Amino acid sequence: MPNIRIKYFSDEIERLEYIDGKSDWIDLRASEDVELKAGEFRLIPLGIAMELPEGYEAHLVPRSSSFKNYGILQTNSCGVIDGSYCGDEDMWRMPVYATRDTLIRKNDRICQFRIMENQPKVVFEEVESLENESRGGFGSTGRQ
Repeated sequence: MPNIRIKYFSDEIERLEYIDGKSDWIDLRASEDVELKAGEFRLIPLGIAMELPEGYEAHLVPRSSSFKNYGILQTNSCGVIDGSYCGDEDMWRMPVYATRDTLIRKNDRICQFRIMENQPKVVFEEVESLENESRGGFGSTGRQ
């Protein structure tokens, strides 16, 4: 089990918790109250910085209830935090776009993350044909 060093920027936010057996995603919370007007973009502070183990990165996505509860969309769809983002001032943030006026309060769970191994090194080999049967194009299961 990798050991992850974490820095909290506030004593007022709840500490991270890995709940074994429930999900391998870990919830993150807003570290301050954030009021957004419809159409506004903001980086919501999450109140933590981490030193990920070498060879790992974090994938950050909204919780399934974030849009329903707050009307926010994560602007980069899936945030990737690489291992080099590990300084004392490298607080994690969630980039969001508000579709309606909303208020996110300190400690509201708004996103989640998981730790993933970095992609292995790959070599691309250019070919004239992949020599596989076509499935019928984009969005097709290949069945008619």
